Amino acid sequence: MQKQIKFFLVFLIFFGIPKAYAQNNSKPFIVVLDAGHGGKDPGRPTNFGYKEKDIALSIVLKIGKNLKKHKNIKVIYTRETDVFIELRQRAKIANKADADLFVSVHCNAHSSQAYGTETYVLGLGRNASNFNVAKQENEVIFYEDDYETNYEGFDPNSPETLIGLTLMQEDYLDQSILLARNIQDNFTNRLKRKNRGVKQAVFWVLHNTYMPSVLVETGFITNRKEGDYLNSEVGKNNISKSISDAILDYKSNLNTEVFVDETVQTSLDTVEVDQTPRDSVTIDTSIVYKIQIAAGSNKLAPKSYNFKGLNDISRTKSKSVYRYFYGNTTSYNTAIGMKKEALAKGYKNAFIVAYKNGKKIAINAALKSTE
Repeated sequence: MQKQIKFFLVFLIFFGIPKAYAQNNSKPFIVVLDAGHGGKDPGRPTNFGYKEKDIALSIVLKIGKNLKKHKNIKVIYTRETDVFIELRQRAKIANKADADLFVSVHCNAHSSQAYGTETYVLGLGRNASNFNVAKQENEVIFYEDDYETNYEGFDPNSPETLIGLTLMQEDYLDQSILLARNIQDNFTNRLKRKNRGVKQAVFWVLHNTYMPSVLVETGFITNRKEGDYLNSEVGKNNISKSISDAILDYKSNLNTEVFVDETVQTSLDTVEVDQTPRDSVTIDTSIVYKIQIAAGSNKLAPKSYNFKGLNDISRTKSKSVYRYFYGNTTSYNTAIGMKKEALAKGYKNAFIVAYKNGKKIAINAALKSTE
């Protein structure tokens, strides 16, 4: 038996791992990097001579250079030079590549001396500030020929036209938030930049991509100090390193656990709106509550040993994302207790979701139906 083991080890040393034992790493992890604006579209205006399109391109090229140093990562750029690329074409490039991530890089601007970084995922931002940022980025379509036909009458100035755009990215929201959180954490902890948060807004460039997608506002070029930093080689190197490291962290965590960030749950439809015990409500048996504890690309058996001892695990799949849930109850009070159990097991961002006749609905809608 010992001779057989020695022979097998020698075989591995000289001939490599047999295909039957090798991990399948044939498909590279594809990252599409999108430098905002370009060509006839300079980006946000500034009085200091900086050009958003140039800063964004320089940062994106540095991100790509960092990522290319790592095995099994493929980088695709929407633009590598100062050219104008239509918004819809940027998403098309990512979808055609069957990318795993889409990262769009921009600089912010404001009439005040505002400063700091923020990273966006696609969603209905609830405040005017988020809407205004998205509005300014979406107005790029006016640079395009025949934009009214290409964008089917889409009006960047109208909140009502934005609502339908959030649906496509819903399946990738958890993963988009994880990447956005990684980026913001690196900006804050490493570079000591002001953290303006992970936010939701409706960006056309994000809505039509079929993969986790984020838009990074690296800082305000209208702030003299921050504009100087963004335009410097030191600043570009630091920012690109923070973003590329966040992507690498995301990739390494992709097959373990991907959580929805509590900091942005307040703008999602599936958040809890009230945790007050409701002893007197009427139970609607068509509505069940579950606790979402994880999501990711890895298909795990819904067994307790995979989920820190929790029983009654269920799994759903939407496109390439598996979601894992703990429990199943018609009582919201019971669901609150189950969430506490999940938190105690270490699922710190576990949250309650509701289903009516098998279809996911908002928590507030579920609670209203039992009042």
